[in-house]
Amino acid sequence: MMTLILGGARSGKSDYAERLARELNKPTLFIATAAASDDEMRVRIAHHRAARSVEWQTLEVPMNIAAALGDVKFEVALLDCVTLLVSNILLSLPADATFETVMQKVDDEIDSFLSAQEKIGGEWLIVSNEVGLGLVPPYPLGRMYRDALGRANQTLARAAQKVIFMVAGIPMVVK
Repeated sequence: MMTLILGGARSGKSDYAERLARELNKPTLFIATAAASDDEMRVRIAHHRAARSVEWQTLEVPMNIAAALGDVKFEVALLDCVTLLVSNILLSLPADATFETVMQKVDDEIDSFLSAQEKIGGEWLIVSNEVGLGLVPPYPLGRMYRDALGRANQTLARAAQKVIFMVAGIPMVVK
């Protein structure tokens, strides 16, 4: 079972996903994709670590999630979040990477993740930002990011059995 939880920034996605994971009351793996690239991000990561259930395993991996899963044992996995995963992929590429290269790298990551998820089984909660409701970014890198994340979200939504859209902390079932 896979549930995709989408929403804007600070819409309550992560809190909702964590609550669902706690309610399942099973061995849980928290997959964190944030990278500590500056002091502010280090503080955010530390805050999230401290707030997480001490019973959960944590896997901090900015990309190549399928390879990092290895032999980890769990019944519930919470991936937070695809938004940063796509950003990490984009920023790992040369500045002059083509649109096609970026899309292929993101597609490869999502496809390998979905293959691993299907093979491993269990309950999966996937968090991602919906970035398609705002303005068109005024610069090429922003547009490339929006397009790559939008495509990743579409692929995940097709694969998910359930899709939740968060607005102001309120979950709305889309699928």
